[in-house]
Amino acid sequence: MDFNSSLRIAATGLHAQTARMRIIAENLANADSAGKAPGDEPYRRRIPTFETSFDPDVGGKVVDVGKVAYDMSDFTSRYEPGHPAADARGYVQYPNVNTLIETMDMREAQRTYEANLNVVTVTRQMLGRTLDILRG
Repeated sequence: MDFNSSLRIAATGLHAQTARMRIIAENLANADSAGKAPGDEPYRRRIPTFETSFDPDVGGKVVDVGKVAYDMSDFTSRYEPGHPAADARGYVQYPNVNTLIETMDMREAQRTYEANLNVVTVTRQMLGRTLDILRG
């Protein structure tokens, strides 16, 4: 595998983790978004998916962002009779977003992003050293 292949594979990883962090940030931003009227469905947690495919140009597998799936778990309900979205019993539905899980997913995505960034950095350093050897 050559330097360009390493860079392209790492770049696909960077792109995938960037998309993952964007979706997680959307989940966190909407964690407390209730509907505006009784019966309105609140924000539903989104889940990024990934696919691998063989790229003949790089001679290896690369990662692609797949479809965004929706978490079909139940919404949470809170008793808030004064809320505009409260049902007849006074309960309001809130998104199925667990901020602790989203925070841990964000941390994992950041670490994976950093690992791919380190591959790019090391590959550039190796390329620079190779050029130095060839000049000398």
